[in-house]
Amino acid sequence: MSPVLRRIVYVFSYELFAILLTSVALILMGFGGGNSGIVAVTSSAVALIWNYAWTSAFEAWEKRQEDQSRSVARRVVHAVGFEAGLVLILVPILAWILSVTLLDALILEAGLLVFFLFYTFAFSWLFDRFVPPARSTPAKAQNSTR
Repeated sequence: MSPVLRRIVYVFSYELFAILLTSVALILMGFGGGNSGIVAVTSSAVALIWNYAWTSAFEAWEKRQEDQSRSVARRVVHAVGFEAGLVLILVPILAWILSVTLLDALILEAGLLVFFLFYTFAFSWLFDRFVPPARSTPAKAQNSTR
């Protein structure tokens, strides 16, 4: 599988399972099935759009920096900025769709952030096991087979 196709399969399967799991979790928490599905799909769409916008802006800023290396600190800033933006965007949306207070929506979003921390780790690990990335052959090994 080509790297581009693998990334597309990863993103779509990640989001599909995320929507299913989020919907089920919200239903189990007592929110209606319709609203749970709407929240899950909306959250997924917002996360995809925000990820693209935030990463594009961050990389544009990064290109203007003298030191363009991806240090741990820079990665932390990128991750925290992404999550903070996602919270600012999603909390009012969740409050509106679920007819809850902003505080309740913030607590729900905090729970989703913790869930997605573990979900992302587990999904990525399982995805790599079932759809392993193509490994390039070291140059030394390629030359010795000729």
